[in-house]
Amino acid sequence: MRLKKNYSLFILIVFIIVGLLGCSQKQESKMKGAQEGDKLEDEPTIRVELENGQTKEMKLEEYVAGVVAGEMKKDWPENAYGAQAIKARTFALRKIEDTADNTISAQHEEAQAYKPENITDEIRSAVEMTKGQVVTYNGEYIKAWFHSSAGGETTSAKVGLNYKKAEPKYIKSVQSPDDEAPADIQNWELSISTAELKNALQSKGVTAEQIQELKIKDRDQTGRIKKLEINHDQGTTEMHGADFRMAVGPDKLKSTKVETITKKGDGFVFKGQGYGHGVGLSQWGAYKLAKKGKNLKK
Repeated sequence: MRLKKNYSLFILIVFIIVGLLGCSQKQESKMKGAQEGDKLEDEPTIRVELENGQTKEMKLEEYVAGVVAGEMKKDWPENAYGAQAIKARTFALRKIEDTADNTISAQHEEAQAYKPENITDEIRSAVEMTKGQVVTYNGEYIKAWFHSSAGGETTSAKVGLNYKKAEPKYIKSVQSPDDEAPADIQNWELSISTAELKNALQSKGVTAEQIQELKIKDRDQTGRIKKLEINHDQGTTEMHGADFRMAVGPDKLKSTKVETITKKGDGFVFKGQGYGHGVGLSQWGAYKLAKKGKNLKK
């Protein structure tokens, strides 16, 4: 299913998105947008699988507004909303192409959060401002990953997501100004019992009765866990940091940017920074850049 030839024609540079993706402006990573005069019938229709199990059809831009409202907080700068709108639009169109299906889930665990009840006038303005604009690399929609907070530095898809394919050339580790994220995102602590951990690891095939020790064996340059060693009564299991986070629960173990893991009583205590996989756009980074006056064109 090919859509971008009709829906995205005009080439621009995107400051906030390119900056937080780590793309140089000399690379072929561009933001494409609809030229003035494009016909509305070129806008794709999306089928959204709602949380109540029902499916609703809508135009892409209406869907994008609901995603921005679901993924970002109220009263954020317009250019932060605009950056999210471009990423949401790109994500949706890439998914449609990859699956040849215009159906997309409203669950953030499966695709993108969709909360139309949270749409504000400011969000609608940002979606209209960026109407039809997407990010491409070498003529293809990018993998439009985004997350809440990078904890100061973004990471690669290989590290943050255990991405199995070749690392996309437009994904680079860059500094991200996440210092206005909430305190429990900038620095967090998670206590998890051995019983909880044992149950979580069963989903990854680790059938152990006792978890004795967790060792960080390898990190990337951002401090994120690449390899974790789990010592248990059945032996030793090595696991990718991203896989371990998904097993524990991505909303419990907020990121793999973990400073320490300490055995305490009948469980373990994790201390770390950031929220999310750390790949692509940091929403709190975009918030700070937009507050400093950065926009989507310069």
